Amino acid sequence: MVDVRQVDLDVVVIGGANTDYLIRGAVLPKPGSTVDGQEFQEGPGGKGANQAVGAARLGARVAFLGKVGTDARGKALLERLGAEGVEASAALREADAPTGVALVMVDAEGEKQIMTAPGANHRLSADEVARASELIARARVVLLQLELPLPAVEAAARLGRAAGATVVLDPAPARELPEELLRDVHVIRPNAAEAEVLTGVRVDDAASAKRAGENLLRRGAGAAIVGAPGGNLLLSPEAELWLPQLEVRVVDATGAGDAFAAALAVCLARGEGLLHAARFANVAAAMKTTKLGAQAGLPRREEVEQLARSSRAR
Repeated sequence: MVDVRQVDLDVVVIGGANTDYLIRGAVLPKPGSTVDGQEFQEGPGGKGANQAVGAARLGARVAFLGKVGTDARGKALLERLGAEGVEASAALREADAPTGVALVMVDAEGEKQIMTAPGANHRLSADEVARASELIARARVVLLQLELPLPAVEAAARLGRAAGATVVLDPAPARELPEELLRDVHVIRPNAAEAEVLTGVRVDDAASAKRAGENLLRRGAGAAIVGAPGGNLLLSPEAELWLPQLEVRVVDATGAGDAFAAALAVCLARGEGLLHAARFANVAAAMKTTKLGAQAGLPRREEVEQLARSSRAR
């Protein structure tokens, strides 16, 4: 691992940034139907930007690398990152594509549907990532998702591992991945649907989550935390741990995975073990679901710690 005396960033997030347009209503529309919603929210989003903000709210020193358009929405997203304490000077602007957009629908139970127009997110190249190698080398943890072109993700993982950083991959949106990328990843965190795409294993309980995790470890990942109905299974060569889903009043599940990934990265950057990091991340994800909005609802450290204490007391 990297000598912490030579770095000044806990986490570098390389990923997507979008403008989110969210409607919350009683039910989600079926194909061909229209339903009324009760709440509307416009705000910053994108898994990369969400995770950067999530890590900053948990007290980490964070930088973000991604690409937005030269439009007003792109400017607003970068300003929002700065206001949250995220170093975003390395983020790029794309004149030939608009800033990404996500249309989010959430029902009364917190279930969601999302459609995105990636725009400038899909213009970040592997060469542009390589030109940010000095930024990546300053990080203890490099946190990645799949909202960018795969060559850019592969370059970031390769550079992060070569620099001695811990590489964490949130493999969303779901897609198949090459073995070369998995071998550069220290921790991969798919949900059930993503795990099925990656491994061919249908994840519907802890046992099937273990089979999916074993597949990912055989193919090169250092450790896997696989989401399943009712919780998350952590699997590594040294440990196996089932993390049951916490009982909270769910308002909006959008961004729960981002809260998990951000909290995991922050703990690992602080030198805390994987078991502790996964437990903390599990609580952070639950806390996020109690608030509306993917980025707006990301928790702060004191909220996560309070929920952890109350959960232990129960």
